[in-house]
Amino acid sequence: MTPILETEDLVKIYKVGKVETHALRGVSLSVNKGEFVAIMGQSGCGKSTLLHLLGGLLSPTSGRILIDGEDISNISDAKRTDIRRRKIGFVFQRFNLFPTLTADGNLKLAERIHQGNGKGDAAKRRETLKLLKLENKMDNKPLELSGGEQQRVALARAVINSPAIILADEPTGNLDTENSEIVLDMFNELNQRFGQTIIMITHNPEAARHCSRIIYMRDGHIVEE
Repeated sequence: MTPILETEDLVKIYKVGKVETHALRGVSLSVNKGEFVAIMGQSGCGKSTLLHLLGGLLSPTSGRILIDGEDISNISDAKRTDIRRRKIGFVFQRFNLFPTLTADGNLKLAERIHQGNGKGDAAKRRETLKLLKLENKMDNKPLELSGGEQQRVALARAVINSPAIILADEPTGNLDTENSEIVLDMFNELNQRFGQTIIMITHNPEAARHCSRIIYMRDGHIVEE
């Protein structure tokens, strides 16, 4: 198997004045192409920090992060942004949708950012929303959607450009059972049908059971798989 994401002795220290908080303490990890991985652990164990580092949203204090063999640890913000745009889709617990745009408009904006033009693919947007049972909500703005529907739009936005990697931070944390299952079924579809690599942070053992591998963290370390 070929690793698509790797970390080597990854350390992240947050500094506020003279106070240092050690979020990660030498994490080494390898995720192969096509894996569906859950990261679990108590609040404050470092799992969200790890996910943000993997996605290039943060820079490490020391250690290395490789995406498809390319070291992103100390590259410029512009290069890191380009890698995120081309290879990574994010799903957060907070939906971060643009409130003035419809569901379709939020997807179209993601296409525009990825492609650099305003053309997009209306048929693909419609099919993606249909897979998430949102085909009748294309013209609705976020405030006209339930929380579960908003999260599904956020997932559709993350996957519309077929990223090789999907990073999901508690994607079902605010959802009821029905909406959680719809989101997790979509992850399974993307993983099994299209071979997309998914790394998901979750507190929910039921959600983690959808994954092929579970990594447990404690106090900034990986303690078990």
